Amino acid sequence: MHIYTLHVGQGQFVVVTSDTEAFIVDTYVPLNPTNDIIHVKAALTKILEGKNLIGLVITGFDADHFNEVGMRIVLNKYRPNWIMYPKYFKETTNAHNCFNVIKGFESQKQFSKYSVSLSKNDTRFYEKLSKEFSFEVFSPHVADMNSSNNCSLVCRVKERSTGRTYLITGDTENDRWQSIVNYFGSALLSDVLAAPHHGSKNGISSAAMALIKPNTVLISAGVNNQYGHPDWEATQLFAKHSNYYYSTSSGEGQSLKTEVSSSGIKSYKFIP
Repeated sequence: MHIYTLHVGQGQFVVVTSDTEAFIVDTYVPLNPTNDIIHVKAALTKILEGKNLIGLVITGFDADHFNEVGMRIVLNKYRPNWIMYPKYFKETTNAHNCFNVIKGFESQKQFSKYSVSLSKNDTRFYEKLSKEFSFEVFSPHVADMNSSNNCSLVCRVKERSTGRTYLITGDTENDRWQSIVNYFGSALLSDVLAAPHHGSKNGISSAAMALIKPNTVLISAGVNNQYGHPDWEATQLFAKHSNYYYSTSSGEGQSLKTEVSSSGIKSYKFIP
């Protein structure tokens, strides 16, 4: 499994690949970046060469995750078979525009939509979306949908051939993690963690990190962003509970390629 955490500024755009299949997590592409960022179209061309893009995972409906420009790039060129997103709706112009892109794509291709909430679905396991990956959902739940951040999708992806895992987290925050920890405990164990909420100090608890036990934490944040992400407190937590953590905000900004295999995990700068 290869995880590409693209340097797109203060947002998230991730591509995950296996032998022949790939899926994308979030679609943020800034229109007027204040710093140099990766050319998303060029990166996708290189990453997805010879791969079948099977699906798109949207962790939440805020504009730094759910982006109209990115949606058009993904749907119109790569034409995935399905999309998964949390079962809630935030009434914004951005969300309306993105769902209109989805609606337009549906008129062109048979396309499955999975609107996920643990209180609304019979199962949290999605085994038939891919031949090479399986998906296990931990959040959202109607009991903790007290903010758009806590409505984020939390989903662990497992590569079937290696058994290696990647935990997708969106903008989930501490108060929701408390419930996730209570419900799922050691089932959260994952090899690689996408840092919740871009490395915010409120993004995850020590209790959750102790159960996830990631080898590597990947942070998607903008260079010199206004929020100070990743927060010092968060990086200290990552240093305590993981072997390595990396951020797209390091230096002048970097995209990251993380190779996750049965023999080990390695991250380095990705240049298309």
